[in-house]
Amino acid sequence: MDAVILARIQFAMTIGFHFLFPAMTLGTGLIILISETIYMVKKDEDYKKITDFLARLLGVIFVVGAASGITMEFSFGNNWSQYSRAVGDIFGPILAVEGVVAFFLESVFIGVLVFGRGRVSKELYWLSALLVFIGSHLSGFWIVVANSWMQTPAGFDQAIYAQTGKIVLSNFGAAVFNPSTLPRFMHTIMASWMTCSIMVTGIGAYYVLIGKFGETAKKMLKLGIILFAITPLLQLVTGHIHAVQVLNTQPVKGAALEGLFETRSGVPIYGAGWVDVNNRKTTGVAIPGGLSFLYNFHLDSTIRGLNEFPKENWPNVNFIFQTYHLMVAIGLLSIAVGLFGAWLLYRKKLYDTKWFLFLLPFMIPLPHIAHESGWISAEVGRQPWIIYNMMRTHDAASVVVGPGQIIFSLVMFAAIYALLGIIFLSVALKIVNRGFDGPKAEA
Repeated sequence: MDAVILARIQFAMTIGFHFLFPAMTLGTGLIILISETIYMVKKDEDYKKITDFLARLLGVIFVVGAASGITMEFSFGNNWSQYSRAVGDIFGPILAVEGVVAFFLESVFIGVLVFGRGRVSKELYWLSALLVFIGSHLSGFWIVVANSWMQTPAGFDQAIYAQTGKIVLSNFGAAVFNPSTLPRFMHTIMASWMTCSIMVTGIGAYYVLIGKFGETAKKMLKLGIILFAITPLLQLVTGHIHAVQVLNTQPVKGAALEGLFETRSGVPIYGAGWVDVNNRKTTGVAIPGGLSFLYNFHLDSTIRGLNEFPKENWPNVNFIFQTYHLMVAIGLLSIAVGLFGAWLLYRKKLYDTKWFLFLLPFMIPLPHIAHESGWISAEVGRQPWIIYNMMRTHDAASVVVGPGQIIFSLVMFAAIYALLGIIFLSVALKIVNRGFDGPKAEA
């Protein structure tokens, strides 16, 4: 098999596994901060127990996330050396800031959350929760900056690049706040908040359903369901903003996500369908004029189609059409379930609606599937470019690393990640089974 394809598979597997954990870290940090703030204000011991439970869970999430993320940095130099040489001047400062400032801040104060209850003052413990929240989101911001730069490159010297092929930073602010940074950051953050809101809701529902932990479980379920009702709606807003940005700055990707071939007005939006690339036709269930309306709220808006661009610059159209629509479907389902749960809470029927409580734990994997499919849509949708409209992926790979070497490392990484995944699930399920009876709740 081609070395470039193997290197892409390896990096996709690596980042796909790793991404599960930052997506849980950011949202769990938010809920810990909310719970600890309620405890500080109301002096309600139940929220202290909720904080301690989530802090134990966050500790495990963070450790596995850090361990699984290290290999990505090595793969840049090992499998993508041509890319590393080209973008070192851009990625160096960005990743340095992420590591020295954001990751350091987050990792230090996670230690206080996990081990500091009873050893530090209440005020310092709350401050630690705030700093973990800030540090994790700053870390996420700088990682999104790096990836967004690959999607919409900016802030480099165009003349030097044209002459030498070397990408030299000329405007740090423009590179950081490139056209896709803020839409992609907000969309990613909301994905994490939504993921953890559903996780907390599902765990709380499980406790209430089996009759464990009394009022503490009910309060965690209440906190979770409120966030479950809000975060998917916010995600819908950020998703819309991001989609408009993609249509404006990456029109090939935008057209592929919607299976649009002909430039036209009144473009429908598909709920589900199939893209026949050979015949350049998309069939499925669609709302007439829906995409044009969502683009700028005019039914006759014109959207550029794939036929305007060379076919060699198209991504795998049907593949990203399916992954994108899977993400959207899970988002819409989450909105419906979250709002229904909020309605049950308002009607004071949430804790007694057994079928709904039974359903909620099964929702926990769905946002993970959504953000993985969304990431696939974004990254495969950028192909054949590793840096959009500047460097093709096959030009970025290392020239001296052969298929056999990549296959060996791919198998090794797969085995290690499988082991990490098993360990994580084992420890996380143990924490969930112990619930609020963990060691910190007894302190």
